[in-house]
Amino acid sequence: MMAKRPAHSLTQLGSAVTIPRSPDKAVLEAVPNRHRDVDYVARFTAPEFTALCPVTGQPDFAHFVIDYVPAKSLLESKSLKLFLVSFRNHADFHESCTIYIGKRIVEAIKPKYLRISGFWYPRGGIPIDVFWQTGKLPSSVWLPDPGVSPYRGRG
Repeated sequence: MMAKRPAHSLTQLGSAVTIPRSPDKAVLEAVPNRHRDVDYVARFTAPEFTALCPVTGQPDFAHFVIDYVPAKSLLESKSLKLFLVSFRNHADFHESCTIYIGKRIVEAIKPKYLRISGFWYPRGGIPIDVFWQTGKLPSSVWLPDPGVSPYRGRG
């Protein structure tokens, strides 16, 4: 039997919450990393991300792969989902959205390493892929390929 987990100050997990009105209003929450003695990669994959083109207002679609090596904290997944969905009515360029997401995660959990891969579907016939990383990947950690094919319909 697992030991009882300590109470956390999570405000979204287990509660009915509304989608944040904007990414700036979204709260990314953290939980303690119970395995701080081990370096490992945690991966979030968000294949149905949407934001708005800042010029036309048309929807833009992306497939995100977020890899990080946690330090003291893990990123709580419901807060990440709410954060990502808050971009649905947010207008910004692909590069800016991708980097902003990465920076907010780093601010929230201060990982040892983070890599965000943003695979954006074509706008004007050209797919834009954006990659950003920060921190140092521990030498003992295997970082898998993001696993998203170069654009051929992104299927």
